Amino acid sequence: MVRTTYFYGGVNSRDSPPVFDQMVDGTFWSVVNTTDDYALGWSSYYEGVFLAQGKTMSVCIGSNTYTESDPFISALEFVLLGDSLYNSTDFGKHGLSLIARHSFGYNGTDNLRYPDDQFDRFWEPLGDNAHTVAGNKNVSVSGFWNLPPQKVFETALATLQAESMELRWPPVLLPSSRYYIALYFADNPDSSPEASRVFDVILNGVTYYRNLNVTSEGVVVFAMSWPLVGATNLTLNPAVGSIRGPLINGGEIFQLLDLGGRTHTRDAIALDKLRNSIQNPPPDWKGDPCLPRQYSWTGVTCSDGPRIRVVTLNLTNMGLSGSLPREISNLTALTGIWLGNNSLSGLIPDLSSLRRLESLHLENNHFSGEIPSSLGNIQSLRELFVQNNNLTGQIPSSLVTKPGLNLKTSPGNHLSSLPPS
Repeated sequence: MVRTTYFYGGVNSRDSPPVFDQMVDGTFWSVVNTTDDYALGWSSYYEGVFLAQGKTMSVCIGSNTYTESDPFISALEFVLLGDSLYNSTDFGKHGLSLIARHSFGYNGTDNLRYPDDQFDRFWEPLGDNAHTVAGNKNVSVSGFWNLPPQKVFETALATLQAESMELRWPPVLLPSSRYYIALYFADNPDSSPEASRVFDVILNGVTYYRNLNVTSEGVVVFAMSWPLVGATNLTLNPAVGSIRGPLINGGEIFQLLDLGGRTHTRDAIALDKLRNSIQNPPPDWKGDPCLPRQYSWTGVTCSDGPRIRVVTLNLTNMGLSGSLPREISNLTALTGIWLGNNSLSGLIPDLSSLRRLESLHLENNHFSGEIPSSLGNIQSLRELFVQNNNLTGQIPSSLVTKPGLNLKTSPGNHLSSLPPS
């Protein structure tokens, strides 16, 4: 579980907080809009459930077109969930973004959370004056694989008689999407066993579950992928013959997110090494290099899926200093490298593993040492510009005689056997 918390402290010297995007790894998570909560003096939190694809995860926030000021963040939490929680979701394809999680009939001023919920999930109170708040103080539920806290079942919304109950839940307008929905029910054990509590669960006029029999042991009904849009009405209708009205204790609803994927691990590691080898990389070189597409790193162009590779690297005239790490040779899908007009120094690494490389521009830097002869082994290479550096030695014959190669080595180097111009 990833939870981000936001409370605007005026860091951008504006009257209202900015609106921006948040991402997890390469997946667009949501727009962050804290304006309404901030006006009430409240913080805003967002919660999602994602499968960690490796030893680390990245959470990124990025400016969008809604506001001009920079994004901010107040707190970031990662919580390891139990294997059983929400495991009907294929987390290899989807993530979950929390829309609402409520404890029905609970009228406390604070959310239910740890230690009541061992995973510190927030269960917000949701009372309804139109319905009786049932006191299930002695309820003892078992077998709930999503493990809602015991206190969720100590209160409920119910009807005194066998009549319908209708709730606007969740209490927000939903974007058109598919949703994971889980609803929790448990009857008071002090109720007479002969008085059954059986009812239908209906969402927006569509039967969600028919003839649900609620006992003191508790029951959960859920949908892995239910289409919703706009306002949502939850209706509980007593079944024919049921002499007691419906009851509900808790509910969770998540928007189903399509995972955006991740940049190929080798490429991501190589770019991370490059970022650490230059002293002033572009400020947006954080998170996944390629995804989401609208937040790919400056100067990085990537292939389409399903295997996301870095195909070009263009950091021309970016004011870069530092050196090129040998790991840049692991970007084996590269067709072009443009690093001209910077202040990069050190040796040119062996790039012979870049068999698709067509253009290599290192001109107007401070590279020293010799030109690697292995560059001549790259059959696809058509442009090699290394003029105006501090290179020494002899120009490799493998480059001088390479057919179709546009080679520029002068002026500005100390090379011998210059090829004819």
